Amino acid sequence: MQSPTDAHVAVSPALLHELRSHVPAGRVLADGPEYAQASTLFNAAVDIRPSVVVRCATTADVQAAVRASRNHEVPLSVRGGGHDFWGRAFRPGGLVVDLTDMRDVRIDSDNRCATVGGGALSSDVVSAAERVGLTAVTGTAGSVGMVGLTLGGGYGPLLGQFGLAADNLLGAEVVLADGSRVTTDADHHPDLFWALRGGGGNFGVVTSARIRLHPVPMVLSGTILYPIARSADVLTDLGQILQDCPDELTVDVGFLPGPDGEPTVYVAPTWSGDLEVGNAENGPVRALAGLGTPVLAELGPVARSATLAATDAMFPPGRMGAIRTRTVRSVSGSLATVLDRAAQEFTSPFSAIVWHQFHGAATRPPLDSTAFGRREPHLMVELISLWESRGSNDPVRRGDGGSPHLRWLEELHTALEPFSLPGGYVNFLGPETPDQAAHAYGPNTARLLAVKSAVDPDSVFAATPLPLGTTDAGSTPL
Repeated sequence: MQSPTDAHVAVSPALLHELRSHVPAGRVLADGPEYAQASTLFNAAVDIRPSVVVRCATTADVQAAVRASRNHEVPLSVRGGGHDFWGRAFRPGGLVVDLTDMRDVRIDSDNRCATVGGGALSSDVVSAAERVGLTAVTGTAGSVGMVGLTLGGGYGPLLGQFGLAADNLLGAEVVLADGSRVTTDADHHPDLFWALRGGGGNFGVVTSARIRLHPVPMVLSGTILYPIARSADVLTDLGQILQDCPDELTVDVGFLPGPDGEPTVYVAPTWSGDLEVGNAENGPVRALAGLGTPVLAELGPVARSATLAATDAMFPPGRMGAIRTRTVRSVSGSLATVLDRAAQEFTSPFSAIVWHQFHGAATRPPLDSTAFGRREPHLMVELISLWESRGSNDPVRRGDGGSPHLRWLEELHTALEPFSLPGGYVNFLGPETPDQAAHAYGPNTARLLAVKSAVDPDSVFAATPLPLGTTDAGSTPL
């Protein structure tokens, strides 16, 4: 199998000429080492080669790239953090609007908000906010792009206290499919603003976003691991705890290989309230370490930047992988048994099953207030299969579907279907699951497709799946 450095993808000289007439030539990459570097993503299983990568430094660069792709009928994609497991930052033979140099973060501490570049990582935003005693609502990993996370919804450890990342979006600068630039918020282009909060990156290139910050300089967090032999009892007790969680406490739970390689029950609490209350011996966080005899229990006050870095260390770039998602009301009984069995059959020491709690502040906005399609309490289950590349003979790269890691993932995903609610988390949905995409936005679907048809009738942007619809924009999965 060839890498991006091995195979040249033909690119139109006319396209290169137009791009280099509007963007500094050194930022238009069609071959060579810089092109190879720019054509590498988090997931090493992605084997898509674009024809040209435009490393944008300004909104004008983005506009030029979008117009050039339209003028020369070249497929367009947008790269922010590059974490998407399907590699949708690239399209075969396409033009990549690469935002990785647009990582500026400007903090307005008086108004508790930040303006972040379209390529800013979650760690960039959190680290900048921490310097003034604030934090941003992000996911669990620092290397994930802040804008992409937000556009798809954004589950995370502050969700119970402050809602989804999408709920904290205050406005955005967007380059539309015709190359025009608009600024959107609740008062300007409100339909577009509505769609950006949970509808994915399907409406334009978000070159900058304005997000709300919160006065949480430190959290109480950590990791608790229980032996898998205790999973039934631990998960039963955790189910009750999660039902009664205060907003300040959000808990990720799941199965991970432990220090000795054996699967363990994984509990990762985050307390964003008063640290003395959260850290009390009889408090809600310490109680999570008392459900049995843990293999590991490391809890304490910590900066959020440190928690993000810890997740990044657990899931470094360069491994091969695939991901699926399901949404369930709770984990108990037969469902817990299915997950326990799957964990005992991990095909790789890097794989994981994690469910993310959706509760508190995230449940309170009316369902139609944003494009995000589910507001009742639930658990978003993340099924992650990761493995080290075996090189050029890896069956996933050949596309024969023979990988035991993929079989494990697909079998588990199918086994969870009877327990699952319709739809799924759009940031984790791919082309393999059109049935889930069809229900991902619930009653918001028609309005979302109408916005898509209005701002991108030719479906130039295809960042995350949209449901099938009757408009041109919705006629094919995006």
